[in-house]
Amino acid sequence: MKTSPINSASTSSSGRVNIGHQWVVPGLSLLSLITLLAAASFGAADISFNDVINVVLHNTFGVTIFGMTEVSGIAERIVMELRFPRILLAFIAGAGLSVAGSVLQTVTRNPLADPYLFGISSGASFGAVMVITFFTGSGVGAGSGLFELLSWISLPLGAFLGAGVSVLMVLSLCGRNMSSQIERMLLSGVAISFMFGALTSLLLYFSSPQAAASVLFWSLGSFAKASWEGLLFPAIVVCAATGIILLFKRQIMAMRAGDETAHTLGINVSRLRLQMLLLCSLITAILVANCGGIGFVGLMIPHTVRMLFPGRFPLITTALVGGLFMVWIDVLARTLLSSQELPVGIITAVIGSIFFLFILGSRR
Repeated sequence: MKTSPINSASTSSSGRVNIGHQWVVPGLSLLSLITLLAAASFGAADISFNDVINVVLHNTFGVTIFGMTEVSGIAERIVMELRFPRILLAFIAGAGLSVAGSVLQTVTRNPLADPYLFGISSGASFGAVMVITFFTGSGVGAGSGLFELLSWISLPLGAFLGAGVSVLMVLSLCGRNMSSQIERMLLSGVAISFMFGALTSLLLYFSSPQAAASVLFWSLGSFAKASWEGLLFPAIVVCAATGIILLFKRQIMAMRAGDETAHTLGINVSRLRLQMLLLCSLITAILVANCGGIGFVGLMIPHTVRMLFPGRFPLITTALVGGLFMVWIDVLARTLLSSQELPVGIITAVIGSIFFLFILGSRR
């Protein structure tokens, strides 16, 4: 038959790719474990990699290696209470933002789509800052038992509402025929991002100095306030949202061929796109509420993974690579300056802007 050479070639080619790719996720998982241990040895306090391993073994099995008879209590507290929660939060944030960026680029068929450029991060930041300035700046509920009880959910809820409003505004600006409004969707996202950025600045201008100071460093992106208690909610949301996205893997892949092709396969494109946008908004809102604004991760990592593993839908690979990237960016932020810590969002913005120009210049 005429199609047999093509089919056999593609089958053999895909077979070779599958043989190589079957070790990608286990290899990246092992590299992630090593990275979590290695990153814990970087910081203001001088703690070696061997000390980190001994701390982990001592807390897990009650034993030590490398000739050490006991573990320093100070080193143990630094590693277990300060560095490990921060590293895990950075990994979760990198994985979640990378997954959100990959899905946004697929369902909108725009290679420049990103939670930051799409206006989702700005909307989430506006919602979170509104909650912070309302309770902190006006004093309403500050220090009350009810505020302390609901503080863990009020900030993510405000961020999600802001992100959801941003998505709805972008969709309304694009109109019903979204398949032919890809460029307009991105431009609408940039405009919405500027609008919410201005509203956030306005809130900070009229808030108290204490509220403005507490929001300033957070808005630039930081994992400094990470804790074991604060890891549970972001981890559950990112894992659950990623699992739901994987359930719609075939439908999302079909949208790469265009809305018309997806319609012929029986897919409700408008509903699926809205569902995926809301899921990406939820991931972004939770991460913004816990880490602040971190841009361009959702743009860089999906492109990098697609260049390394073409012709696939490597969502788990994207999540692992994004987590690894963010962990080492956080290490760079902690160690680049000896006397202070750089905000993570500044470093990702510098790298991401260069990457954005590279992607833009490589397209005709």
